Amino acid sequence: MESNNERDRVFRAGGRDQSPWQDDDGSEPSLSESPQSHVRHSSDEMEHGQLPLPVWMRESSKSFHWKWVPLPIRRTARSIASWSQGPEPPEIQKITPYFPSIQEAPLRLINTYLPSKLHKIGLLVFFYFSWILIFGLVLNHSATSGNIKGHGKPQSIWCGANLWSAGNGCGLDGNDCRPFDNATIAFRCPANCRSVHVLNPYAVGDKEVIYKPLVIGGPLSNGSDTTPSKSVYRADSFICQAAIHAGIVSNEKGGCGVLSLAGKQENYVGTSYHGITSTGFDSKFPKSFTFLTGLSSDCARDLRWPLLVVTVVFTTLLSLFTSSPPVFFSSIFTMLFFHVGLVSDPPNISDYSSLSSLIIGRFLPAAFVGFVIYRYCVKRQLIGLTAQVEKTILWLGGAWVGSLNNYTFDFIPIQRLTPHDLQQQPGAQVALSIIVILLFAIALGQIWYLRLEGRFRRYLALYCLMGGFLIICIAIPDLSLRIHHYVLALLLLPGTSMQTRPSLLYQGILAGLFINGIARWDFDSILQTPDALRGNDGQFYSLLPNITVPIIGMSNITFGWTAPPRPYDGLSVLVNDVERHRWYYGEGDTTFTWDRQYQKEKEYFRFGYMIGSGAADYTKAGVWEASGYWRAMKSGPSK
Repeated sequence: MESNNERDRVFRAGGRDQSPWQDDDGSEPSLSESPQSHVRHSSDEMEHGQLPLPVWMRESSKSFHWKWVPLPIRRTARSIASWSQGPEPPEIQKITPYFPSIQEAPLRLINTYLPSKLHKIGLLVFFYFSWILIFGLVLNHSATSGNIKGHGKPQSIWCGANLWSAGNGCGLDGNDCRPFDNATIAFRCPANCRSVHVLNPYAVGDKEVIYKPLVIGGPLSNGSDTTPSKSVYRADSFICQAAIHAGIVSNEKGGCGVLSLAGKQENYVGTSYHGITSTGFDSKFPKSFTFLTGLSSDCARDLRWPLLVVTVVFTTLLSLFTSSPPVFFSSIFTMLFFHVGLVSDPPNISDYSSLSSLIIGRFLPAAFVGFVIYRYCVKRQLIGLTAQVEKTILWLGGAWVGSLNNYTFDFIPIQRLTPHDLQQQPGAQVALSIIVILLFAIALGQIWYLRLEGRFRRYLALYCLMGGFLIICIAIPDLSLRIHHYVLALLLLPGTSMQTRPSLLYQGILAGLFINGIARWDFDSILQTPDALRGNDGQFYSLLPNITVPIIGMSNITFGWTAPPRPYDGLSVLVNDVERHRWYYGEGDTTFTWDRQYQKEKEYFRFGYMIGSGAADYTKAGVWEASGYWRAMKSGPSK
């Protein structure tokens, strides 16, 4: 009776004290006749003896402060908020191993034969000692062995080493880069030099080399003899790439050779051999080189592949026979870091003592960041995981893919993730679009798992903070945002902190990318000045000289120019990519005359302002044809 009175107080219709659940005769209606379409049931309310409120009353009571928002929008917002909260209780993801008896066999073997903790620690110490010993011996043999009969021990060089500096870097007439001939150099190249590309436009006559190897020349002009001793290269060619092009060394294994300076040459022929297409140059250059053949040597090949086998075997054994997340992650992190830094993708340092010092210095801050990665991303994923084989294939395999990205992702036509490179490099924008779509599809799957575990809202807030920080970085004047691959890994790693098979793979790849980024390039800033992005060989986009129409004689050509504005105090003239004249304020007329030495040869002229002895951008090349015709420079700078 008390319940009926309470219902009468809530619902009154037409002035009669009658429950809306009763017919006129006082009986309860059947289920089909009850007004369920107008009342939303709530089990909690029914348990307390209260009838549910109509929908319009529930909307008003819960959304009083948001009544200005249309009801459909409020309903949609509440549905999204309810969905984002996830199920109750949360569904924590756990991997149930396929064939558990097989995957857990390594752990049972360890527990059977080494039951005590002390025995396991002793085995782990012996494991570390064995890897360090084998790794160190092989690395030392690779670094110190080698002798070329008659030329001694070859000098280790990096893939981009050459004998000539761009622009006016070699001084007037190239005198700072002498000798030009009558000298030999024994050298040793690492493996994988073919992948090194010029990232800023490099002028070769009226051509520009970019996003490709820098090799100028090759076999002699008749093209019939392709032996290395008959191949001639301009001195600014990358030595190791020229050696690959000539067949002296292997791209896969590296190797040793001896180059011989060949002095002034002309008509360098562009050809394609051994996966490298060289650039032609149809004029003369004062310094060239060729390669000696028929030498006797015991030069050891680049041992990165044997060392890769060693480290892969040791990391695989560790992954299979340990279930401890901190032991697994710290060991894999350390072994991969030193393998990348010293073997697979080392910085451009040929001296192993200096290289070792550099890598150790980079490892210490990287280890701290690695601890943060473990604490907030890796630990949650690996605790309680007994699928040893799946962990090894997915997480460790992914880590190797990421750490060897100079091989695994080399096919992607994106050298640097900057707006300039994305616009200039062929295929970069398409590749970036595909990567973004792929990452979006992966993110949708990770969002679903985060929702199931009840962590979606927290991670959404985290990524909103990250996005806001990046937007602030973009808005800072005079600085450019550059997303290095170690930064990309740090941004994406939090979204992999659940124990699913896809997350094992994603987290391993991202951890490997972080390791490679720091070991190879260190913690490079994400905010960089234009000079830092430009690099040592990039264009300044500076003011270019105003060159008058040349006066052409029978065997000479004369140029004139207006005096440069301050702060420029001089002008440099390149002829066939070699500095041949410098003019400064107070040093004579603003003219330059060049006498042609060979009547049937093109010659290329470029002009650039100077500040002191340093040159700004040069103009593009104007061409004095063999016929005597002058082809004017195109607009824009060169380097």
